[in-house]
Amino acid sequence: MKPLSVVFAVPGDINSLTGGTIYDRRVLALLPSQGIDATLCVLPASFPFPSAADLAQTQSLLARAGPDAILLVDGLAWGALPPDLATSLGPGVVALCHHPLGLEAGLSAEQSARFIANEKQTLAAANHVIVTSAATAATLRRDFAVASERITVAEPGIDAAPRAQGSEGAPHLLTIGSIIPRKGYDVLIDALAGLKDHDWRLTIVGSPKRAPETAQALVQQIAKAGLDERVSFAGELADDALEAAYGGADIFVMASHYEGYGMALAEAMAHGLPIVTTTGGAVADTVPDGAGLKVPPGKATALADALRTAIVDRQRRNEIAEASWQAGQKLRRWEETTGIIAGVLRRVAERR
Repeated sequence: MKPLSVVFAVPGDINSLTGGTIYDRRVLALLPSQGIDATLCVLPASFPFPSAADLAQTQSLLARAGPDAILLVDGLAWGALPPDLATSLGPGVVALCHHPLGLEAGLSAEQSARFIANEKQTLAAANHVIVTSAATAATLRRDFAVASERITVAEPGIDAAPRAQGSEGAPHLLTIGSIIPRKGYDVLIDALAGLKDHDWRLTIVGSPKRAPETAQALVQQIAKAGLDERVSFAGELADDALEAAYGGADIFVMASHYEGYGMALAEAMAHGLPIVTTTGGAVADTVPDGAGLKVPPGKATALADALRTAIVDRQRRNEIAEASWQAGQKLRRWEETTGIIAGVLRRVAERR
């Protein structure tokens, strides 16, 4: 039987270290093992704010897929396409929505409303929609009028990992994610500014390049709070360096306003780290009760209280770490995630 031909359209560098591109990269690499001939189509990196020239290039690139190919399009591009362009691509499109574009923090009310209205139309034009969490599926049903039968949840996979051994000194807090408004780093620093009387240190792993103004403001906030010697920036890390960061941490913290899933949280559980996090978006489901202390997003005082408990109460921290480790061992692997996506692609091909 001839393998199903799929073109996977992803904006920008698929090797960049964001949760979305890591997801895309792992799925692309594993689709051939599912009997699918997958080809990467690199779209302009300007999405979700493409220029007219970028949109013209995108239309040309997607048109080259051919009449028999199925298009799998990353939501960073799909949600920002003009609806008429999305509709013109025909019935063979599967949209991969990591989270709705209009829910990104840092947007103006007008920008958010415009993204939501546009993505509602582009999602309607897709044959099927893959999402990375049940919470995002619920959001699409409720706010984007996507019928349940057109949505499939394919949560990110995880690799087996050794249990973190922690540090030998002051509790080492680790947080991972690009320095962008949605990640809530300003809230985290506000929370830690009230914990100066306790012994701790924080490492921030993530690129400052996606939102330079946000990164610069964070540096200034840390200096103003007098935390320069306790907070360090590691930049982007991958492979052995990232593994070492998880292995040497004592507590994982995430202050995000919203997450479509929270892959770093899953990685933290795979390493058995106790977690302090917000409940933004899908996070409340990603981290089971007991595996972390969870507070509402944007609440620095509540985050500080949870961090204080994790820092000061060693027994409680150990209990959370054990629950995190147990939860991490039950997470699905990338092969299962890719199998779910492959099943969707085949069904779409059959319906065509």
